[in-house]
Amino acid sequence: MHSSTVETSTLLAANVHVEDDSLCVELSDGRVISVPLAWYPRLSRGTLEERNDWRLIGKGRGIHWPLLDEDISVENLILGRPSGESQLSFKRWLEQRQLQA
Repeated sequence: MHSSTVETSTLLAANVHVEDDSLCVELSDGRVISVPLAWYPRLSRGTLEERNDWRLIGKGRGIHWPLLDEDISVENLILGRPSGESQLSFKRWLEQRQLQA
């Protein structure tokens, strides 16, 4: 049996849209990947302004949200991997965020 595989390193992000409950990423081949926003707690906690302030990094291999200090790779999206941030790191980020508010 022959099965085709997709080389994830050749797929790049072309556009990003964050909805109330999902992160949608348009890929360079025209597909759109949608994952639960809950997978990325920083995005989930972000304001509309913070979520909409993103840029492609690594020529589209990843997405960066500077106001949230969040980076997500296209490969992790394709493979269905949620954020790997530890609870301690996220707790520290939340505390810093509250101090800045």
